[in-house]
Amino acid sequence: MLRLPHYRIAAGCCRRLSNAAKNGPGGGGAGKNVSGDVLAELEAGYNSLAASDSKSLLKKHLSKDIFNRLKKSSTPSFHSTLLDCIRSGLCNHDSGVGIYAPDAEAYKTFADIFDPIIEDYHKGFRKTDKHPESCFGHGKDFPNLDPENKFIVSTRVRCGRSVQNFPFNPCLTEYDYGELECMIANALGTLSGEYSGAYMPLINMDKSQQQKLIDEHFLFKEGDRFLEAAGASRFWPAGRGIYFNKARNFLVWVNEEDHIRIISMEKGGDLGKVYDRMLGGVEALGKHLHFSRDDRLGFLTFCPTNLGTTIRASVHIKLPNLNKNKDELQKLATKYNLQVRGTSGEHSEAKGGVHDISNKRRMGLTEYEAVKEMYDGIRALIDAECKAASSS
Repeated sequence: MLRLPHYRIAAGCCRRLSNAAKNGPGGGGAGKNVSGDVLAELEAGYNSLAASDSKSLLKKHLSKDIFNRLKKSSTPSFHSTLLDCIRSGLCNHDSGVGIYAPDAEAYKTFADIFDPIIEDYHKGFRKTDKHPESCFGHGKDFPNLDPENKFIVSTRVRCGRSVQNFPFNPCLTEYDYGELECMIANALGTLSGEYSGAYMPLINMDKSQQQKLIDEHFLFKEGDRFLEAAGASRFWPAGRGIYFNKARNFLVWVNEEDHIRIISMEKGGDLGKVYDRMLGGVEALGKHLHFSRDDRLGFLTFCPTNLGTTIRASVHIKLPNLNKNKDELQKLATKYNLQVRGTSGEHSEAKGGVHDISNKRRMGLTEYEAVKEMYDGIRALIDAECKAASSS
């Protein structure tokens, strides 16, 4: 067994989900009584959000009626409150979404706010809908989008996974982080062939090395205020790390936002090749780790935007002519359900005119359909860029 740095066992030691909650959202209703301090913070935060000009999905859907109905509820096993779910959105009025699940049961206990946000973000996945069974398809159906390398700088496909019997970030103790890291690192140690590589714990990595990996778009970074407010950065860097294969085109992030982020990437626009590599890694790790999946919501994740397939297929792409007409770029992105972000991902700027563009929907469609939606959208953007260039 791989030995990792010793972690102090936090007060309360290692908490676990009850049997009713192991594989998905548990029963609703109240858990422990919600304290007066929590209620006071909720009331103040809600009033501030309601008076703001926030465009978040949280503000859009958290009516006073829903707020009053949920403010005294808590999850059965971990006693997570509404504040645990929405603190990030209350603190950051510029959030796009503004809500996270502190544990799997939160999706049921606080369904009155999660369900409408999920429906809005995932374009119509209603509370009566059921996420389809997985269907991954084959990468050969997605030939190179940019064989002449004129537009696409790089391509990556990632998915998130949570490990059964563990809650999400806000409910993980320092001991839990260490135990999870050890389980995942041991599974990573079984990878072979093109996936063979090494795991690097953040706790053993100096700041300069971390920054180099961040600058190279390999590593996640500390200090995201949205995740910090949601309780995702506790005990940092305990339990966090990154796995590289030898070619550095297959990565696994450990305990960043989700328990696991499995990432395949390379230069250029060969989406099919990148997708197939990710699928092989998911299959190999699934032989050693039990992933949490709910019958209705699909694979369970910390952020509701990543539920379902959890697939995010993206490109770093240069579109200089479309970039001059941001309205047209956004119009096409909306048409094809694409998300346009900065070069370094969410909450970042587009450096040198390079955007990170990915599929937005992850629920109500299969993995294959999610990747195809992104593929068709990127192809349409490239066609529009070429048309704009010829007419200028």
